[in-house]
Amino acid sequence: MYADLLFALILYPLFFIFPAYCANGAPVLFGGGMPIDRGRKFRGKRIFGDHKTLKGLVAGISAGIIIGFVESLVPGYSFMLVVGAVQGVGAMSGDLVGSFIKRQRGLKEGSKGGLMDQYLFLIFALAISLPLGNFPDVLGILFIAVLTGLLHKFTNMVAHRWKIKEVPW
Repeated sequence: MYADLLFALILYPLFFIFPAYCANGAPVLFGGGMPIDRGRKFRGKRIFGDHKTLKGLVAGISAGIIIGFVESLVPGYSFMLVVGAVQGVGAMSGDLVGSFIKRQRGLKEGSKGGLMDQYLFLIFALAISLPLGNFPDVLGILFIAVLTGLLHKFTNMVAHRWKIKEVPW
């Protein structure tokens, strides 16, 4: 009984969302280069900014696909290849939407965007993977949400300390 509960509330939700987590972190490690918006503006403000690059976008989507592929090798979880690909696209889309909103609100790159920075990637990844089925239950999603907030703070502080990120948020 406890094993089933542990699986449903913690282990499966982590397994399910891991492609999105990896997609969200990959651009920090493998990004850089040409900005996606190439310096273009919308309503006089940058669309995404210099930190949203084509290389980072490809790295994020690729990370989702790779993790989904590895997870699909686990017997009974072949569906994770598609989930990983979709979550990679969703995580990167949410991140770009957050950057767009921040730029249009006049916030500089690297400035705090509140819950947008922590959760838009997750919301988009979950939303577009929902129709695929095999979704964790409500308590599993709640666990993912709480964990995401904690992990976001911790991983950003570590990345800043290791000089991978310019700001610790």
